[in-house]
Amino acid sequence: MAISDAVRQIGVTEPTYYRWRKQYGGMNRDQLKRLKELEAENQRLRRAVSDLTLDKMILSEAARGNF
Repeated sequence: MAISDAVRQIGVTEPTYYRWRKQYGGMNRDQLKRLKELEAENQRLRRAVSDLTLDKMILSEAARGNF
């Protein structure tokens, strides 16, 4: 089956297929699953750090009396 037929069958465009192939080519399913888990964990941690940084800034402003 040609690549153009295969990507049409799964409902994506050829550029999307080639982008995915470039990004994830050579990975097996376990590695891809682990990558997605790590990306989600990284996003949660970034959100937590930004929340804590904001809390710290608010507390330092209140401690200085600039409220």
